[in-house]
Amino acid sequence: MVSSSLPDTGSKVVELEALGKIVASHKLDGRRIVLAHGVWDLLHVGHIRHLREAKSLGDVLVVTLTEDSRVNKGPGRPAFTEQLRAEALAALEAVDYVAISRNATAVPVIETVKPDFYVKGPDYKDAARDITGGITEEEAAVEAVGGKLHITEDVAFSSSTLINKYFPSYGSHVQEYLAEFKARYNAGDVIAALDKLRTMNVVVVGEAILDEYVYCDQMGKSAKDPVLAMRYANTETYAGGALAVANHLADFCQSVELITYLGAADANEKFVRSNLKPKVRTNFIYKSDSPTILKRRYVERTLGSKLFEVYVINDEPLGADDERELCGLIEARIGTADAIVCSDFGHGLLTGEAKSMLCESGRFLAVNTQINAANIRFHAISNYPRADYVCVNEGELRLDARNRHNEIGKLVADLATKMRCERFLVTQGSFGVSYFDHGSAYQSPALATAVLDRIGSGDAVLALTSTCVASGMPADMVAFVANVIGAQAVQIMGNRDFVTRVATYKFIETLLK
Repeated sequence: MVSSSLPDTGSKVVELEALGKIVASHKLDGRRIVLAHGVWDLLHVGHIRHLREAKSLGDVLVVTLTEDSRVNKGPGRPAFTEQLRAEALAALEAVDYVAISRNATAVPVIETVKPDFYVKGPDYKDAARDITGGITEEEAAVEAVGGKLHITEDVAFSSSTLINKYFPSYGSHVQEYLAEFKARYNAGDVIAALDKLRTMNVVVVGEAILDEYVYCDQMGKSAKDPVLAMRYANTETYAGGALAVANHLADFCQSVELITYLGAADANEKFVRSNLKPKVRTNFIYKSDSPTILKRRYVERTLGSKLFEVYVINDEPLGADDERELCGLIEARIGTADAIVCSDFGHGLLTGEAKSMLCESGRFLAVNTQINAANIRFHAISNYPRADYVCVNEGELRLDARNRHNEIGKLVADLATKMRCERFLVTQGSFGVSYFDHGSAYQSPALATAVLDRIGSGDAVLALTSTCVASGMPADMVAFVANVIGAQAVQIMGNRDFVTRVATYKFIETLLK
């Protein structure tokens, strides 16, 4: 019996800080350092040829990889953990050292290693095709430390293509859908359509909400009362409601105007302003006898399960003076808008006069009315007599129709007549979305591989699909983009972060390879 053993790769894998010292020692001995950085998800022959060419440029080949949480290829990626990816790289004879980078870009790695050559694959030969813009920054960084960028010339292979084919994250029905979609569009087509949003000026109207998450650890039942006792851990507050809608749009559109109210008492204005992206221009009214809306959720920290909620709110309609101020802001801001996105949470901002002004403006109007604990009995999308686009959850649609059983196509057709609207997106959770455009229906399955938190995902889908529809994007592509946005949004706790253009484009590229 012949025994075999794998090489010991442990000594090759080092911490990035230690790597800097190791490389510095090699440089003192006159050795040339070559650095290659990437994700290296599913190591394949293209990687091996790339790294062999890299090693031929110098004496010591250093390979760094992006940590799991920084991999920007959408839900379900990386397919292999950072430890497994590091182990696979270290097993290659050409590789001398491997380190895991905890940074969003390769620039800090370059500054630590100070390579003589920084090596990238043929995909980066045309810097203009790099949607992240990272290769330009990396080339500047390597030149700043006295090195040179080198592009390898071998045939390009794609880990994403291989993973999609042999290690798919999705079931057969989603794979079939993606195959059919790829027969009509490639990633470049979808990205080009989304790029049209970069010229758009959008007005967002809706309630500002502060989402406060109070994280706790379970202790057990109270000794004397039938109460679950929790140990406080920490509190985080996020910019939600219309604030989140505006932030989601800010990275995609040319400009975003936000019209909302803060409370005249407990405005929390400093927090609100500091948590809006710079591109968002604010137009606040200060609602009399009211705080800025705060929804406090108590959350079990380990699983992220919500225990109960407390609203700090005055959801009575605006007074006459506040209503006049709101209508004045709407009239002044919507004249040049390419799209108006109305995110109505039913908490007193949008009065009858304001709704009429929005509906009669003649501008492209997208509307969502969200049901919640404070309004579930009376808040309905058909309170708006007109819209160009409606984005609703299936439950919101059925509530409006007071119908639990009819097919949603019939409910949408009835609502289309009532609202004089021909385009409806109905979100259906794990079933994906159904998009109705002038009587034609388009289904798209959910693309999320896991759900961290559903709070805020509807706001993200509303924000981006509204502008997609306003820009003239094809209907089947709108349905696809809705699930791309939703899949990213459910991976965000609360509104801790927001969907970004680069992450969205990278996810689309990954899906359609």
